[in-house]
Amino acid sequence: MSTQANGPGPDPAEWAALLQQLRQQSAAGPQPFFYARVQARLAARQEALGAWLPGWARRPAYVALLSALILAVSGDGAVLRPTASASPYSTYEPGSAAPPPAR
Repeated sequence: MSTQANGPGPDPAEWAALLQQLRQQSAAGPQPFFYARVQARLAARQEALGAWLPGWARRPAYVALLSALILAVSGDGAVLRPTASASPYSTYEPGSAAPPPAR
């Protein structure tokens, strides 16, 4: 079987030479001061977006922790007190007079 069945193309020696030329080329790099410009643009965008919030409040974990702390501390102890019944009929016993309706 000949190599023509796979279609015409360069022989392996030509491929090896081409790959060798590609390996010898220098790697492409960014333009000078590329990273400085990117950092400056990101800093400007960050200042524009979050100028009204302090830095620690931009992280969701801190906001969630602070919210949970405020909710825990701001309670008035309502959980510890017994609550009044929601309905005046909840303490009704058969045979006694029904309480007057609430207005």
